[in-house]
Amino acid sequence: MDTQKRTALSEVICGDMAFQYILDNKTRNVGLIAVPSGMLSQIDTRKEYAVLSLIQVKLLGDEGFRGLFARGRTMVNSLSSWGFTFHDQTVSERDGRRTVVTYLQNEKNCVLEHHLAWHEGDRAVTLHSVFRNDSGEDAALEMLSSFSLGAITPFEVGDTPDTLIMHRLRSRWADEGRLETIPVEDLQLEPSFSGVSANTIRFGQTGTMPVREYFPFIAVEDTKRRVSWGAQLAWPGSWQMEACRQDDALHVSGGLADRLSGHWIKKIRPGERFAAPEAIVSVTKGGVDAVSQRLTSLHYRAWEHQSQTEERLPAVFNEWCMTWGGVSADSVERAVKRVKDSGIRYFVMDAGWYDKMGDWNPNAEHFPGGIEKTAQKIRDMGMIPGIWFEYECCEETSKAFSRSEHLLCLDGHVITESGRRFWDLRDPYVRTYLAEKVTGFLKKYGFGYLKIDYNANIGIGCDGGESPGEGLRQHVAGVLEFLREIRRELPDLVIENCSSGGHRLEPCMMGLTAMASFSDAHENAHIPVIAANLHRAVLPCQAQIWAVVRKSDSTRRLYYTMTAGVLGRLCLSGNIDELDAAQWDIVKEGIDFYYKITAAIKKGFTYWFGPEIKSYRHPKGWQAILRLSDETTDAYAVVHTFAGEFKEPIVIQLPEGYMFEPAESYMENREAAVLERNTLKISPAGEFQGFALRMKYMPEGKQENNHGG
Repeated sequence: MDTQKRTALSEVICGDMAFQYILDNKTRNVGLIAVPSGMLSQIDTRKEYAVLSLIQVKLLGDEGFRGLFARGRTMVNSLSSWGFTFHDQTVSERDGRRTVVTYLQNEKNCVLEHHLAWHEGDRAVTLHSVFRNDSGEDAALEMLSSFSLGAITPFEVGDTPDTLIMHRLRSRWADEGRLETIPVEDLQLEPSFSGVSANTIRFGQTGTMPVREYFPFIAVEDTKRRVSWGAQLAWPGSWQMEACRQDDALHVSGGLADRLSGHWIKKIRPGERFAAPEAIVSVTKGGVDAVSQRLTSLHYRAWEHQSQTEERLPAVFNEWCMTWGGVSADSVERAVKRVKDSGIRYFVMDAGWYDKMGDWNPNAEHFPGGIEKTAQKIRDMGMIPGIWFEYECCEETSKAFSRSEHLLCLDGHVITESGRRFWDLRDPYVRTYLAEKVTGFLKKYGFGYLKIDYNANIGIGCDGGESPGEGLRQHVAGVLEFLREIRRELPDLVIENCSSGGHRLEPCMMGLTAMASFSDAHENAHIPVIAANLHRAVLPCQAQIWAVVRKSDSTRRLYYTMTAGVLGRLCLSGNIDELDAAQWDIVKEGIDFYYKITAAIKKGFTYWFGPEIKSYRHPKGWQAILRLSDETTDAYAVVHTFAGEFKEPIVIQLPEGYMFEPAESYMENREAAVLERNTLKISPAGEFQGFALRMKYMPEGKQENNHGG
């Protein structure tokens, strides 16, 4: 380390990750560097860069930025951040958990706390920041980061051209999780010739659908050394990520959407403190597939506290694609008779069971004997009854729609979107009302499964806070607290997280729910692509994949659908009662196959194979997914062909260092798949076919079972 400019304040080893706290000897600012622990000696201390604070903050009234043309583009590297200098650092260990707290302080005695936490055995850490007002006057935040990493890449002097690439996960309705990989040069993240211009790229989401355009995820890869840094933000409201560069090092940060992108100002009175949302951060040898799955691996800790019924990853039947909102006692009875004794454990009645959304009274016309009779029918058939709610909203024909004093407003006007209005979850009346209509309903009728949907966005924010963005943050905190109240009241309840399919697939909501709808792509040809994409963002054991079957489906189509479904949690739907015996046998065989691979679905590592799929509406080529269990010798491969000619077999070289043995196949033609050692050959008969192969695998020699990172 160049002792004239920078000093390694401390170094914390967290498994195979190393975190260096870097002190600028002149400014006393503290930055954070992350590298694989085995590469500490490869850090080049001659690299020229400014130490950007490990907490990025902007205080109202502190004007100015360290960088030309920054105003209006970014709040990173503000004079507020530079004003907080090193004060203290503590390291503690308890029950296998290591915690590092770094304290920064400014001239007004305001304090920033940077928290890093790591559990022994984890492949990622959690970071969050706290602002504490120890001054004697009010303070107002315009930005507070959850994480901030600098010195990327630290292994080489200069600005490392043609070395760094950025990965993001794009998302839109029914097309979630598309991987975007762009060289930093294409993002214009090279330093300027003079080094004074602040170059930045910002992205995020404003409102209450956090995965509507991007997932709250970023990764940067050093392609020369095959090292990747990744971060994932746990927050279901407005958020932002940012990569910036003014010198030879790239800097990435993220947290709540700030005043620029989220209309956010938060007042902190003397003696008060404010904590930013948690971020999950990792660094590893490997590419985006390795670092993204290290991030999601931390989701297991929350998932393992779900209901014990989740242990076996029960398959789901949701009748939505059977009735499309016309669910009735009769339709449920027909479907229940078909799926009983098939392995289906959760039977979910989707939207349409009520009179009006917001009033939440059962539809007496559809359930003339009472909805309790239908719930009992499901239980009598050995399944857990489930029900759909979109309880945060009310529709325009409901009585609730007119209760404006309890609804979210902006600038004094009730927020209305797509015929919906939004309950204010900060309001005690609303929480009491929903406790009766939702929690009380579940208790009264014995529902063991709750599907929470959310199909509209409140936008930039709402009244009731110091700013629209702060009003939104408070409301989202109320949404989360109500969800926690449901779990406290009904600890065995299985909860599904849904928001127009995949608009809330972020770690905070996923940590409070058992699983999530992966998408609203119900019967699309690219379902396997979306399902595979999501292995980088959520746990496969939490991603519920639609498998919609129809009487008109050919044998080939049924295998295509069911093999897509086993890429996560299998969710059967469609006109199940109309299938003939041969069709139903294929479906039942698929359910049986699903249960044989749940060990690998639950906890493992995913590999992707195949050409890039350009068009999702009209996919061409093929895709293969290999999933290896972390805790057993189980593995499975799922291969799908899309449009195109397949004159030659598809040859897939499975990861080196392992020996694979076939155990069982699920496909139209069992002779189409041949596995020899670590080479899998698939001989398609044509377009849009699905192939699934269960395998056993063992590492060759003494190779550790770390699956590439």
